[in-house]
Amino acid sequence: MRRRMTTRKIASLALAGAVAVGATACGSRDIELDKGDSQNQQVSNGAKLFQERCSGCHTINSAGAQGSKPTNDNGGGERTNGPNFNVRKENKDDILFAIRNGGFSGAIMPANIAVGSDAEDIAAFLSKYAGRGGSDVSENISPSQR
Repeated sequence: MRRRMTTRKIASLALAGAVAVGATACGSRDIELDKGDSQNQQVSNGAKLFQERCSGCHTINSAGAQGSKPTNDNGGGERTNGPNFNVRKENKDDILFAIRNGGFSGAIMPANIAVGSDAEDIAAFLSKYAGRGGSDVSENISPSQR
């Protein structure tokens, strides 16, 4: 009896793990950097870190991130909408400020989501790739998301 229960538990855990892996892969996109940047450790690591830590709320195609939700008909978006970096260009100092302080409004973004060299890497990546446009750039994006 005990062996049978253990086998069921293992099978249940394996199934749960497979579902979790499948769910995280749904809708994910690959990181796509310029030719030379895949060899640039700082920019490459910044793209990976952005995808891991920032893609839930922010969009930028080069990191495979689609976190900014489209606005609805009355102009509002999701509460957790972060700027869509396909359309919003940022400089490195402003990015580091936002990472340290939880964005510019302090409303949703956690402060210090990355620190030290991780924050520097994200800033290097984002300052280079933000504002390039992308296939998901929509006419319906409000100015507050840009």
